[in-house]
Amino acid sequence: MKKILFACSEAMPFAATGGLGDVAGSLPAALAEDKENDVRVVLPLYGAVGDEWRRRMKTERVFTVPLAWRQLYCGVKSLKKGGVTYYFIDNEYYFRREGLYGHYDDGERFAYFCMAVLASLGELGFFPDVLHVNDWQTALIPVYLDCIFRRRPGYEKIRTVFTIHNIEYQGQYHFGILGDVFALDYDQYDRMDFGGGINLMKAAIVTADRVTTVSPRYAEEICTPAFGRGLDGVLRENRGKLSGILNGIDCAYYNPGTDPVIAARYNWQRPAPKTENKLALQKNLDLPVSADIPLLAVVSRLVSHKGLDLLAAVAGRLVGEHPVQLVVLGRGDETYERFFAELAEQYPRQVRALLRYDRDLAKRIYAAADLFLMPSRTEPCGLSQMIASRYGAIPVIHETGGLADSIHGYYEDENGDMHGNGFTFANYSADELLERTLAAVELWRDSARRARFVKKIMRVDFSWERSAASYADLYNTLN
Repeated sequence: MKKILFACSEAMPFAATGGLGDVAGSLPAALAEDKENDVRVVLPLYGAVGDEWRRRMKTERVFTVPLAWRQLYCGVKSLKKGGVTYYFIDNEYYFRREGLYGHYDDGERFAYFCMAVLASLGELGFFPDVLHVNDWQTALIPVYLDCIFRRRPGYEKIRTVFTIHNIEYQGQYHFGILGDVFALDYDQYDRMDFGGGINLMKAAIVTADRVTTVSPRYAEEICTPAFGRGLDGVLRENRGKLSGILNGIDCAYYNPGTDPVIAARYNWQRPAPKTENKLALQKNLDLPVSADIPLLAVVSRLVSHKGLDLLAAVAGRLVGEHPVQLVVLGRGDETYERFFAELAEQYPRQVRALLRYDRDLAKRIYAAADLFLMPSRTEPCGLSQMIASRYGAIPVIHETGGLADSIHGYYEDENGDMHGNGFTFANYSADELLERTLAAVELWRDSARRARFVKKIMRVDFSWERSAASYADLYNTLN
């Protein structure tokens, strides 16, 4: 039996802010479907974890974790869900706060979490074969394992995998806190140093047994200066242990055939009720209600690397010159929030800017949309394009990272057979975004071709099954 511990800073459905939470909520369950695997997950017990989950938890251990000069309380609680055991590291000072991230002492909070994860293994008597850690918040786990825990009984054979979900966020700090906050001596300087400061992601890359990222193309991209955010040289030096595995989505949660929050349920075999979702959203948003107006959607953080600069450059032409509707859902940079709010004021019969996060509303938008725009400049994997496809919204994407690995350009061959599962553009260009969007609208207006293509994209398998098999193969190389 393979024992796997997945250490992460968030996981659905307990507490999550983005793609990592979706992955941590789905991948372990997919791995656990193989009954030969003992799969467990450990994450902080945030204040955001609801009472319905807390009532199901069992207290496993209470002990003290040393971190430099501190002796810190640690409780370990557990619950089982979907064949996976979840552990929650309980320390109210560090984790019972508003929000998961963005606090002045995040470095200390997650150093404590990393130390507590490793200390809890001995307390629980559970020593995994593979300890799979994720992003900078858990990057100190392979470091602490190597320089503090490795010689202790039970820890000797643990192997580590470090996954980069987004290289933009690396955990960078001043070297003056190496000892007081991170409990490390200066003999770890070479491992921790990057450009004269501490870089936690760099330390995990050089220390872990394997390094993965969330799509094959992103694995290639981050080894280049254009995408590596300064770490491309480190990644090239460690290229032999780097690989990319495309994420999946939770096909039970994202299922238009059973989704309880959408207006009408449908599937690829019976797609017609999708139109009812569009009419319901139009009515709810006080847009002109018509099945014949193509509805374009964006569900995204409103930040520049999501390609919002491209969309902003052509949005006026798109809605000003063409009979389409545009719905944007998300929060982010004030510049983009203001732009889309003003666009909605300028085109009140065509545009709605919904400046908030709302998971249920997002699913209603996926179900209503005819086209889904995702022109990201960089995208490690992306899940929205997969969700949109499953809900029958035709993706329009920039060919980068996981977008390029999951969405392939539409074309018809000489026999009229359809290929691809979306509309794509290679250059990061506003004109190309506009051209491909209008090409997708043209296809959509041909009802017969639209019906064939929507059925085709809804049938694409974006489940975790294939990805989980790839991770299982990776873990087996660590024996």
